[in-house]
Amino acid sequence: MEEIAGPRFRGPTRPLTEPQDGVVFIGRVYTPWRSREDCPRNVVEARERGGHSLIDLDPPYRAGLFGLERYSHLVLLYWMHEAERDVMIQYPRHTDGPRGVFSIRSPARPNPIAMAVAGILSIDIDAGRVEIEQVDCLTGTPLLDIKPYFPSIDAVPDAETGRTG
Repeated sequence: MEEIAGPRFRGPTRPLTEPQDGVVFIGRVYTPWRSREDCPRNVVEARERGGHSLIDLDPPYRAGLFGLERYSHLVLLYWMHEAERDVMIQYPRHTDGPRGVFSIRSPARPNPIAMAVAGILSIDIDAGRVEIEQVDCLTGTPLLDIKPYFPSIDAVPDAETGRTG
């Protein structure tokens, strides 16, 4: 990576878009899956299939990768662009009955934002590329954000699933 100097690393900087402009895609996620039928249902299944995924950031956002090499994992937020957005009640195969969209992790939701924690395999800041463990999205999926994963903050060892009441 080039030395940290010049306009690329100055701050604070004015955002590339104003907040009222809406969500900005900062790049794309590339995976082996080209259709919804081929795409794994979750990251566990994606990793069982093997391989890796590639994050490709648009040029204005590449400097934001600086410092990410200090971490082993990242949190990826991406936009499931082919998902339905008007289904509030779903009938997942893995549950005992219907569920509201906010009680499941289906990509079909009002704002089809998906999240994955993935190990970082390599980073090329100048090219804006991060090779990561496999994730569960279609190739070319729009990327919303990248955050470092902090086990001390992000992991909840006593979290519960499937509780009643």
